[in-house]
Amino acid sequence: MTGAAELPGRPRAAVTSGATTARTVNVLAPNPSPMTLDGTNTWIVAEPGSGLAVVIDPGPLDETHLRAVVDAAEQAGNRVALTLLTHGHPDHAEGAARFAELTGTAVRALDPALRLGDEGLAEGDVITTGGLELRVVPAPGHTGDSLCFHLPADRAVLTGDTVLGRGTTVVAHPDGRLGDYLDTLRRLRSLTVDDGVGTVLPGHGPVLEDAQGAVEFYLAHRANRLAQVETAVEKGLRSPSEVVAEVYAAVDRTLWPAAELSVRAQLDYLAEHGII
Repeated sequence: MTGAAELPGRPRAAVTSGATTARTVNVLAPNPSPMTLDGTNTWIVAEPGSGLAVVIDPGPLDETHLRAVVDAAEQAGNRVALTLLTHGHPDHAEGAARFAELTGTAVRALDPALRLGDEGLAEGDVITTGGLELRVVPAPGHTGDSLCFHLPADRAVLTGDTVLGRGTTVVAHPDGRLGDYLDTLRRLRSLTVDDGVGTVLPGHGPVLEDAQGAVEFYLAHRANRLAQVETAVEKGLRSPSEVVAEVYAAVDRTLWPAAELSVRAQLDYLAEHGII
């Protein structure tokens, strides 16, 4: 399971490429699909005038894309100094080792298996490169190793697959867990309320300029889906595939395998809380 989108969701604006905030540039990977939307957003983040950049999620192992990321950084007058991963799914991380070779950088991630270099990432870490400040935000739920990165200077958060620019994300059972994901969404809501985060820079899809609205939408969507799954079980449906056919009947069948992962996570959540 490498994708992100659970279903199309409410319409959003078209994808923007190039500069998106004062400190970020998006280079879109050429891997569009129902699960990756328009493709993976590789983010170049740099403090203006510093000459140093951090790259978040190099994306798939696509030589042309990886070199395009290096070129985009250099065209802005920056040398790539560090590579970060939001999580280990191949559409975000498969190209990391090759990108590290191209740039001579370490790769930092929560999962030790993804790291190249001595340092990982953990809750409370603050990454400072060339005057840039990125704060590590634990974000389990989509996967167990998911992270977000808070960019205070731009009042933005880079969310990987935790919040998408269009549609909603898969809770990728068994690694992903719904309870963890709901906690992560509440943590992100606190960032929007308490820390003034207004912009979501997602791993797929367009930039969202109403971060709080996006998180509230996700929380409401999850509550609605959970209620639908509970109702399906009350009707006598027991297997995940039966629940998917009932709850996701209006969704393109190509997305049903991903939907089944989320349904399994929801069934686990309902069982753990004694609801079914």
